[in-house]
Amino acid sequence: MIDEAIKLFDEMPQKGLVPNSVTYSTLIKGLWGAGRPCTALDFFKNMCSHGQQPNIITLSILLDGLCKQGDVDEALTIFKAMEKSQLKPNRVTYNILINGMCKVGKLNDAKELFSKLFEKGLQPNVYTYTTIIKGFCQKGLLDEAYKVFRGIKEGGHLPDASCYNVIIQGFLRHKDVPKASQLIDEMVDKGFSADATTGKLVIKISRNGDLILRKLKNRSEGSKDGNVK
Repeated sequence: MIDEAIKLFDEMPQKGLVPNSVTYSTLIKGLWGAGRPCTALDFFKNMCSHGQQPNIITLSILLDGLCKQGDVDEALTIFKAMEKSQLKPNRVTYNILINGMCKVGKLNDAKELFSKLFEKGLQPNVYTYTTIIKGFCQKGLLDEAYKVFRGIKEGGHLPDASCYNVIIQGFLRHKDVPKASQLIDEMVDKGFSADATTGKLVIKISRNGDLILRKLKNRSEGSKDGNVK
């Protein structure tokens, strides 16, 4: 399928058609999805050499592809070049990079990008907060994770189910059952449910697993008499 798309792209000049940023963006995204990063980068270079100015969508696709293959240094280089150009990164761009940095353990870079969001007048969304909280939790920086978690409301948002599950899992993995239990109570009171990973961690780690799971099960079934099987 992607080879057919490349063939159609190559035929465009013969038909008097000039590829625009949408054409390039679509093809570059398809190449990343097909596991052909080198070809995707070649098309990006082709785009620039033919006088087509990449837009924010094209660059976001490129950064996302680089981050997913772990090439975060190259992604950061392109991002910094963006900052110096007329094309300014948006929240989606920041989210992609923050997620990429967290996944490879580059938390200092992730924190710097997170701070820059506010400096640039861009407000993080719940996904941004959840991403950096997960990064902190993976490194065992639970105090920092909790501080960011409590700052979500100050930022004009409320934690969602995914955000609660991420920070609860962080505390469970690092054996802080009391704090995890407190957050589970809070999550349940807000009407959210634990995901499968949280449930498994409760069973594996907590001596009070039956009690905590019963709370979660009662909420999901709407019954005070739910039992864990």
